[in-house]
Amino acid sequence: MQRTIRYDRQNESLIFGETERVYRDAGFTLHVTELASIKATDFRTALANGLGYRDEVYVAEGDYDEFDDEYSIPGPVSFGEHEGRLFLRVQVVTKAHEDDDEGSPEGLYRSALSPYLNRHRATLQRVEMVGSQAVSPWVWDFDIECSLRMRTAEDLYEIGRGAIALLDALAGGHLTRETTLDLLRAGHADVLVGQPEGSWLDVKSSHYDLDSTQGKISLAQSVSRFANAEHGGIVVVGMKGKKVPGGELIHSIHPVPIDGRTLRRYQSALEHHLYPPPDLLDIECHEVDGKGIVFVHVPPQPEELKPFLVHGAVVDGQVEGAFISIVRRRGEGSIPITAPAIHSTLAAGRALLRRGQIPE
Repeated sequence: MQRTIRYDRQNESLIFGETERVYRDAGFTLHVTELASIKATDFRTALANGLGYRDEVYVAEGDYDEFDDEYSIPGPVSFGEHEGRLFLRVQVVTKAHEDDDEGSPEGLYRSALSPYLNRHRATLQRVEMVGSQAVSPWVWDFDIECSLRMRTAEDLYEIGRGAIALLDALAGGHLTRETTLDLLRAGHADVLVGQPEGSWLDVKSSHYDLDSTQGKISLAQSVSRFANAEHGGIVVVGMKGKKVPGGELIHSIHPVPIDGRTLRRYQSALEHHLYPPPDLLDIECHEVDGKGIVFVHVPPQPEELKPFLVHGAVVDGQVEGAFISIVRRRGEGSIPITAPAIHSTLAAGRALLRRGQIPE
């Protein structure tokens, strides 16, 4: 149920329904569960009447029964208003400095946030380093303006939360396999839309056909590419890629059906078609109402386990169960491991075995 929010000048308070929040220090504090009932346009009007340029509306999370607008610690997203415009303010802490050799963090953050914000009808208005630049860590403020049409204050807050997830992942300078895995596990796959695929990330819009041998071999080959690569990687099922000049971008989320058997079927296919089993392989999913994202995380593998072999191959569209295939990732594509490379690996292993240098 939506409630009209207004500013009471006499008492310097925000009033919505039977709830009143008084002005404290540099603004007001609401609880996150109250935002769903407030229209974004009404919120802007109320704040325009009651906030100064430096004031903010803070949002506290946690248990509502323990919420106190004077003492509860605010969460990471706040609201502000300036010249009739409502904006979100989010912060990120980073060890990167604007004079680092890798370039300005501001430029990196702007380019990474742009696809995410564009999809949510939002724009980044300001990026500013807060406080002293002399010592690490540095705190950055990001002011984001969102379209208010047909939105609640909660809708805007969730946009800010997604931006923080992406910014936190980028705090080390760029997206990595580890930070991307954190985003997927936290249910923030949407913030990856617009980001490039790379040597450690491969996306697929639909499930592998695990009812067929060909589909199982295809899954095993996708995982073996990263197992044979230097830095490992992540196979994501439920996201769609798009070819662009110079590479491929993650174009959209494409949730796939997930049930109680899904992860086990992926595990079983790999157990039967990939050898040896990769160390610390994770098969996970993030599911909501029976649909979601499946992701297979392949950490960097010990060299002594390589090459990883796929039992079975697809030749001219036909499954050859007696064959083995060996592939590894290079850039955004894959290349077969050559016969000379396989032979040299086997020869080196036999030589060490003869010298008694390979443990049993």
